[in-house]
Amino acid sequence: MAENHVGDLREYCVDVARRAKRAAEELGRVNGAVKNAWLRRTVRLLSERSLAITEANRRDLAAAPGYGLSDAQIDRLKLTPARIEAIAKGLEEIAMLPDPIGEVIWSSVRPNGLKVQKVRVPLGVIFFIYESRPNVTADAAALCVKSGNAVILRGGKEAAHSSAAIAEILAEAAADVGLPSDAVQLVATPDREAVGHFLRLSEYIDLAIPRGGEGLIRRVTEEAKMPVIKHYAGNCHVYLDRSADPELAERITVNAKCQRMGVCNAAESLVVHREVAGSLLPRVCAALANRGIEIRGDDATRAFVPYAKPATEADFAAEYLGPIISVKVVDSLDEAIEHIHRYGSRHTEAIVTRDLEAAQEFTSRVDSSAVMVNASTRFNDGGEFGLGAEIGISTDKFHARGPCGINELTSYKYVVFGTGQVRE
Repeated sequence: MAENHVGDLREYCVDVARRAKRAAEELGRVNGAVKNAWLRRTVRLLSERSLAITEANRRDLAAAPGYGLSDAQIDRLKLTPARIEAIAKGLEEIAMLPDPIGEVIWSSVRPNGLKVQKVRVPLGVIFFIYESRPNVTADAAALCVKSGNAVILRGGKEAAHSSAAIAEILAEAAADVGLPSDAVQLVATPDREAVGHFLRLSEYIDLAIPRGGEGLIRRVTEEAKMPVIKHYAGNCHVYLDRSADPELAERITVNAKCQRMGVCNAAESLVVHREVAGSLLPRVCAALANRGIEIRGDDATRAFVPYAKPATEADFAAEYLGPIISVKVVDSLDEAIEHIHRYGSRHTEAIVTRDLEAAQEFTSRVDSSAVMVNASTRFNDGGEFGLGAEIGISTDKFHARGPCGINELTSYKYVVFGTGQVRE
């Protein structure tokens, strides 16, 4: 088979990329009605094939312990009828979004009569690499195609059966509505070398998006010959300012940490102003401990919370994705921001405060993709922001930052209408 021979494997990867490039050219001429018909046909097939998808998923779950997956990773891998219904709902929501392609972002009529338009266009071909989250197969395909892009999907071996079952539905729906057959392709080989081959094919692939662990993302960033949208980690902070309302402090911290621990916008670090540490830390840490969260704190934290374990430098920088939180007591807002900048990942940070000036200082100085005031970090999400579904959250500053939805998967070009003007 091709995956057993590097030469043949490269030929396979080039063939997939070439077909994606041709499909992307065709997609540029496909109107929004056809893309929406594909999404809605996929929704119907997901409902009709729910049993087959969960059966495929059971095969992946059975193999999960052999891959050494953590409880959080197994949770992300699992598909239930309710989760399949949620995938379908997400696709329906994408179908309801306006088609971004062809949108005139800006226009001007020049003194010489030239009409200049800035028009939204697809990026082209997107190589999307992800790990044990089979729902991403449908989400990524939907967002890429809705925004006029062909997509090459490289899922992890942990979700191979689940992803294949969903990809089969996507292909069937495409054939039913007349969408280009290679608009969505799932890489057929588990060979890790295939990723390296795709990442070198910048003549066919316009953008790479890795979604998974930090190791995967760093590999893609180092090897890619095309631009990459990424975030390395999600070490998100909640800062309890000296004017924080105690009830809000507890509710927001508990939600940010516990609502769903295995996701990138869950809080991993708690920072507390020393003036309120004596009153807030015992209350907030008790609420966390009651939900099974292990507290790892600095010396000041441990003075107020005797059962807290000592925190190390590594703890303050860690993305646990599980029932552990680091805690730091600071003397000022400045020190809180310094701590966040030193250990954070520029993903999501929150301040709990009743002081408007402190809130404004925090939001203006904290350099993250989203900064929350008196709200949980868990809201840094395309759907929660009203942007529709997202393909991931970017901590980059170039091209796209924060939740990346259909608009972030587009570029633009200038279209100029004249009546015979020539430049003197």
